[in-house]
Amino acid sequence: MSISFDSSDLPAARPLQRLAARELHNRFERALTTSDGVTGAHCIHEHWMRGEMAANIEVMLAALWKHAAATIPEWLPMRHIAWLPTLYEVAARFHDIPSGRSNIYLVLLDYSDSRDEPYGVYVGMSKYSPAERFDQHKAGIRAAGSVLRRGLEVLTGPSLHLQHIKRNEAARIEEQLAEALRTEGLFVQGGH
Repeated sequence: MSISFDSSDLPAARPLQRLAARELHNRFERALTTSDGVTGAHCIHEHWMRGEMAANIEVMLAALWKHAAATIPEWLPMRHIAWLPTLYEVAARFHDIPSGRSNIYLVLLDYSDSRDEPYGVYVGMSKYSPAERFDQHKAGIRAAGSVLRRGLEVLTGPSLHLQHIKRNEAARIEEQLAEALRTEGLFVQGGH
């Protein structure tokens, strides 16, 4: 099946969703051979959304980083997170028209030293890009303690559609998104 997409396709759109498992695997192998990080990322993302085993996702991530690190989009997480499909599903419930300067961002938190589920998520909003705001947290600039001490990476993909929105809408979405994620059983910080 011939399915094409470009680097501007959002992961939430799942452009490879209609591919059979064998073709998805073949496309991933071609992405490794050609150092195509975008296609490889979409392949991994689709496997993830289909519930592929964590060990297999980790192997695919390692292979993609080895063969195409320079072209991997920022929205692909660097490690397996079991509840990533839930994060996408819940975040997709929230929408706004890009007409402002505020951004919703999500940060993966590491609680492996204190919780059975090793990961949590921080929900925030800022006028800065998610990556810039994460760097500020890690540098101690207006930092939430949970991100400063436990922040691993920005989970860019699920909130790509919630960028450049009005401040009052961002504040509403931040709070409601955090509560919706808690309702789904995720350990959530922030969201205020």
